[in-house]
Amino acid sequence: MKRLILIIVLIPFFAFNIQNNPEDFVGKRVGSDNNDVGAVIFEKDGYAAFEIGGQIMGGKEFVINGKRGQMTYSINKETRPIQIDFILTKLESGEQKTLLAIAEFIEEDVINFALSFEDIRPSSFDEKSVILTRVKP
Repeated sequence: MKRLILIIVLIPFFAFNIQNNPEDFVGKRVGSDNNDVGAVIFEKDGYAAFEIGGQIMGGKEFVINGKRGQMTYSINKETRPIQIDFILTKLESGEQKTLLAIAEFIEEDVINFALSFEDIRPSSFDEKSVILTRVKP
């Protein structure tokens, strides 16, 4: 009987953790901000990219202002809201800049997303936040 009660108590706990799998972010997520459509792309291998106006910045290797770079991401799902760091690296020098973001799931394929281009992580979702919806393949 004790085992049955333990199983009943633990199943929801593990089900909740399964929903917080980092791969939940993988894929292309599209949203609009001030009538501009853009996307955030999370690759399974840890690379990320932003797509704005058909231009892609990020990924394993890209060129901006004549400099080669790459963009990776890390996700901290232990916090509420979820913290996302986008790490931009200049390949020649190794110099890095981190863009700080937060996210929360609204639905399985829809997230509320806020990004800062300064060195301060957003603490809440406001009028600058964007709703991103995963594009199904």
